Amino acid sequence: MKMHSDFHMAQGETETSYVNNSRLQRGMRYYSSTLPENLVASDLGCSSGENTLIFISGVINATRGLPLELQFFLNDLPGNDFNHIFQSLQQFKKSISEDHKEETLPPFYVAGLPGSYYTRLFPCRSVHLFHSSYSLHWLSRLPDGLEGNEGNICITKTTPLSVVERYQLEQFRKDFMLFLQLRNEELVFGGQMVLTFLGRKDDNVCNGNLNYLTELLAQSLWSLVDKGLVEKDKVKFFNLPIYGAAVNEVTTVIKKSKLFDINQIKLFESNWDPYDDLDDDVVQDNIRSGENISKSIRAVMETLLASHFGESVLDALFNEYACKVAEHLKWHKTKYSVIVLSLEKR
Repeated sequence: MKMHSDFHMAQGETETSYVNNSRLQRGMRYYSSTLPENLVASDLGCSSGENTLIFISGVINATRGLPLELQFFLNDLPGNDFNHIFQSLQQFKKSISEDHKEETLPPFYVAGLPGSYYTRLFPCRSVHLFHSSYSLHWLSRLPDGLEGNEGNICITKTTPLSVVERYQLEQFRKDFMLFLQLRNEELVFGGQMVLTFLGRKDDNVCNGNLNYLTELLAQSLWSLVDKGLVEKDKVKFFNLPIYGAAVNEVTTVIKKSKLFDINQIKLFESNWDPYDDLDDDVVQDNIRSGENISKSIRAVMETLLASHFGESVLDALFNEYACKVAEHLKWHKTKYSVIVLSLEKR
């Protein structure tokens, strides 16, 4: 699996695109902080659509009336739909000007920055604010040594300890430490980072609800094997480069780095169904929720799945997945565990 070339959100504005299936991510893309007189800000893993522009709008609103200029760098892997972002900018500028007719908005400039946030992206001490929303649970690559995890596509309760340690120790901790080191070099003194990513509330690595979401996807793939639509070996040796960390894992790496102070770290829960805003344990319509969840997962994962299994199986796969998720929701209203983290460079 080649993350750099194979992974990006589903493009365009079709029914299955990320633009139309990213309501979950939309909820956490605004943050206001104490800002310098002139600001360089970057959204890491920006993807495309309204969510990207919400981050820009939030910073503009927080700085309106101040005598400064803003430079935004929108970062994602090269396959990201940057064209969609740039095509949306003219209408965005018009809209935000109309919303603040009586106020002077700071001049702002927007640029795309293709590349992995697991590499250096900026000159030393040049950025004031880094923001990343629903991205850092993605690893830079699959860890080595996943033999023995056949039948699973990520960590589950049947995953061997050796494979769990590969994900946890060999990949997540190294990736997150590298991310912190790179951003520390690029931030000005006292620069800020605001990070939101999927994690888990249980210290047991195998108990995260993110794991169960991928387990249902694995079950869907095996259903296609039984129907003769997918080769058995293709599922047997497929794994996802994703890891949901616990809060104490995250804080341990940060403290070990000695590069950042933790201003705030919180864990909250969000319904699997991005259109279910009710804070209860009842699923009103499990069939509809299954479809919503299937579409949101497809918008994020379809390029990785297509590169391995081919595009021709995607419709059948996610129809199967919607059914399995709907069946699960009959008995359990399951939620994501989401970590929100504010850091300041030492």
